[in-house]
This record gives sequence, C-alpha cells and structure tokens, in this order.
Amino acid sequence: MKEHQIEVRVRYSETDQMGVVYHGNYIPYFEIGRVEWLRNKGVSYKSLEENGIALPIVSMTLNFKKPARYDDLLLVKTKFKKHSSVKIEFDCEIWSEQNELLTTAHFILVFVDLKTGRPILPPNHIKSLLEEMEE
Repeated sequence: MKEHQIEVRVRYSETDQMGVVYHGNYIPYFEIGRVEWLRNKGVSYKSLEENGIALPIVSMTLNFKKPARYDDLLLVKTKFKKHSSVKIEFDCEIWSEQNELLTTAHFILVFVDLKTGRPILPPNHIKSLLEEMEE
C-alpha cells in the first residue's frame, strides 16, 4: 500500500492568537505521517538511527488551502511517490473532519550516513520495499 493515513488533533499550543494553526506547525504533522508510513512498512526511524542512518528533508513544498483550527481532528495522508538511489519522495495532504482539503505538501528526503553526513544507499530491505511500492 502506497498510502497511509493517521489522525492528529490540533493542540492549543499549535495555534496563533486567532486559534489558527501556525504555518510552521504543519511540518510536524507531516513528519508524523511519514514516520508512521515507514512504521507501517516495518521500518522505524529509531532503527535507522541505531544503524547509523538519518533521513533528513532536503526539499519541501507546502501549499495552504484553508486553515486548521484549535481542536480540529485532522487526517494526514502520506503517499509514497517515488525513490531514486538515495532519495525518497512523498506527497502529503491534510484533510479536515468535514472532508475539506486544507494543505498539500511534497517532500524529498535523502538517506545519509550519520558519521560522515554523506548520502548513502538505503539498506537492502528498505530498497526492496521501495521498489515494491513503485510496481
């Protein structure tokens, strides 16, 4: 399955004075989606880091359509788009309980060796998983 969904409730601390989610707080929502997408495939960020691998964002594009507000229950959809030798790409969306599209995003992440900081190939089991997703 290329797509994973998870619900996130907007907390008061994530909003501005008007009760609207501050734009910088969308990034952690999308991170929750990507982390859980990987976990759902049997890969945890923690295990990657324990094996000396990081997966930093090298590019992101966010498009805000409508605001999320305090106490809204959001649906974060994370969809695997593609991968190359060291990169993985995701398209993401945040939907309201009323089924309104609030925000879209595109992320490119790179597998990096924690010791050297240089891009590396993903472990074979992850490479196989990503290749399956593209079929």
